[in-house]
Amino acid sequence: MCRRVRSCGKVPAAGAGMSRPVGALSGPSVVRVVTIWQDPVSGPWISRQEATAMQKGLLDWISASLNRKFIAGTTAGLAAFSLLFLVLFLGMYRNQLQEERASAAEQVNRLLQTSLEAAMLRRDLDMLRGIIDQFGRQRNITAISIINRSGNIRFSNRPDSIDQPARIDCAGCRFDPAGTTTPFSYFTRNRNGVDVLRTIHPVLNRPPCRECHGDAADHPVNGSLVVDYDASSIQQHARHTTLALMGAGSIIVFVNLLGGWWFIRRYILRPVHLLEQGSQSLSEGDLEARVEIPGGDELARLGHRFNRMADNLQQTLLELRKNQRFLQELVDANPDGIRVIDDDYNVVLANKAYCRQTGLSPEQAVRTSCHQATHQRPEPCAPTLVSCPLARIGNDGRPVKTLHRHTDAEGKQRAMEIYAAPMHLQDPDLEWGGRRFIVESIRDLEQETLISHEQKLSQIGRLAAGVAHEIHNPLASVRLALDSLFRFSDAQGNRLPGEIHAAMELVDREIDRCIEVTERLLKLSMFAGGQPQIVHLNQAISETLSLLQWEAEEDGIRIEQSLATDDPRIVANESDVRIIVLNLVQNAFHAMPDGGLLRVSSRRVGGDVEMCFHDSGRGIPLEDLRSIYDPFFSRRADGKEGTGLGLSITRKLVEGHGGSIRVESSPDEGTCFCIRFPDPDTEEEQAQ
Repeated sequence: MCRRVRSCGKVPAAGAGMSRPVGALSGPSVVRVVTIWQDPVSGPWISRQEATAMQKGLLDWISASLNRKFIAGTTAGLAAFSLLFLVLFLGMYRNQLQEERASAAEQVNRLLQTSLEAAMLRRDLDMLRGIIDQFGRQRNITAISIINRSGNIRFSNRPDSIDQPARIDCAGCRFDPAGTTTPFSYFTRNRNGVDVLRTIHPVLNRPPCRECHGDAADHPVNGSLVVDYDASSIQQHARHTTLALMGAGSIIVFVNLLGGWWFIRRYILRPVHLLEQGSQSLSEGDLEARVEIPGGDELARLGHRFNRMADNLQQTLLELRKNQRFLQELVDANPDGIRVIDDDYNVVLANKAYCRQTGLSPEQAVRTSCHQATHQRPEPCAPTLVSCPLARIGNDGRPVKTLHRHTDAEGKQRAMEIYAAPMHLQDPDLEWGGRRFIVESIRDLEQETLISHEQKLSQIGRLAAGVAHEIHNPLASVRLALDSLFRFSDAQGNRLPGEIHAAMELVDREIDRCIEVTERLLKLSMFAGGQPQIVHLNQAISETLSLLQWEAEEDGIRIEQSLATDDPRIVANESDVRIIVLNLVQNAFHAMPDGGLLRVSSRRVGGDVEMCFHDSGRGIPLEDLRSIYDPFFSRRADGKEGTGLGLSITRKLVEGHGGSIRVESSPDEGTCFCIRFPDPDTEEEQAQ
């Protein structure tokens, strides 16, 4: 429901006069109209805050587009100028109409006045009343009256107004019924609320009137003729003219808007839109984005400059990407893990080796903090618990070398050697200029031990091959000579003494034993390449122990073998299994510098094959148990300095074949290492 409330100044009651002098600038009264949209029961439909929000949204919507801003601004400007022009024109036109109507009324009034004066001179009151009645019935005349010098109506075409005081309510006019001698007219409303043009013509005192009205010097006016003309025709004509002007103005405004919109859209908005699209494409990484703006005006030249700028930017970015790729490939070529850390513990650069060490992708590596990537900690490491290179370099600014245990994304720990150095970018024009960074080189010690192990196997292999060659050649000569003796003995009918024949057979058996030893040595040093194979565990243990038998006897160590009778097998590289046995047996020897007992056993346990090495040595201190698998960690009971690689290589080999290793140790009671491998025979039985 819409309710309109008008508020203006003083609203005259019906019949009250609202007058303006003829010739003054006139126009409609200013009226303020307030529209309140409300429901008759529940109250207003929208609040003032909602209306304000809607207004703000509309303004934001207009300001977001040049097209809409142009249309809104042009429409508002043209509307304002049109309204101003219309108000001025309407006022001037209405004043002109008023003046023309007043001139016409002046002529009618003079004719009427002449007729009335003639009737007055004759003192023919009936004729006077007839004239007034006849003129009062004219189409444009609403009232005629004659007022005397006292201001009372003496004659009128409206009998009810006779002898009533006349109402001359012209604003800004001074009217004296007995003294005003100048005619005037003004617009007002009569008692019925109709707009009228009221004309007042004083009837001057002439000599023929002296007899009744006295001397003209004392009484210049006999009375006044008041005629009310209907002013609705003037307003209607003005209204029609206003509507015509408004229609014509609207057409002009629309044509101007349409032409301006086409021009703005064709020569301004379209080039700006192309430039906006090109800029957005460039900002999104499309280096091929260009704009084509025809013509030679300012916007076309701006488009050409934009294309040149895009060409330069593309060339610069391509060079930058080439440099970045070269830097990344240079860093990736390093076999050690490389990462660059800022002061906020964020990794800003990493190579492929670092990604392999942490189990992270290249994208994840540069989005993960150093403490989260290598220690799985959400907060920076406490400097009192971990030797943090960032904290240490921050104290003295010197390079740092330290050992860490890193935990990868799968929770697996690795021993790492870290070399860290500070890097300062002094050039403020660089992306990270003026900041300090830490460059860390991270070496996987377990990987280094494998490389060392492979080098050691290679050297042992060459040595074993050389030993086998040097031993096989003389042994082959001895065997040839021995075979000749056996053939000679057989040819002579076995005439050699029994002792000599028995000695020759002993020599033959020892030759076989020497050849077997060289074969075992070759198996031990064989390179662990190719596919895993079936390995008879008892045979690998026995043959490896036989190579260490002499060392055990020299150290006063007795070896007891308790091997499974069902000949357990595993799937592995045979040389790796022999190296595992060799390392664990040698560790047991080192733990018993004064001699002792080493028990070696094998058995099937559930779905696994287990071999254990239990020595009677001094045991491992509790504080050293967590570090015995770290590369280069060595605490030998015989006081000698070891390489610290044996157990690290052993665990790496065991885990590489899907096995596990555990240790139990007590001071002065010995140590027991147990290795477990999956049992392929059990898996085959379960599959069947």
